Amino acid sequence: MKAHVYVSLKRTVLDPQGKTIHSALKKMGYKGVADIRQGKYFEITLDEGLEKSAANSEVERIAREVLTNPVIEEFSYALKD
Repeated sequence: MKAHVYVSLKRTVLDPQGKTIHSALKKMGYKGVADIRQGKYFEITLDEGLEKSAANSEVERIAREVLTNPVIEEFSYALKD
């Protein structure tokens, strides 16, 4: 089983890298992009035999305690077989 964890800045936090990418896209002629927020992606391979409920708890704990700064970031995740 794999966990796909996405970490991004909270909407209330300025995202200078996202703004720079957005500006570059506009200069390159891309149209229709209203906003870009950058983030981080983690792929975690979990031990075989780990029950789904235990996997959910473990991944959520890892994301909350290790992968994010809770003051400025938020996360979401999905488990895939």
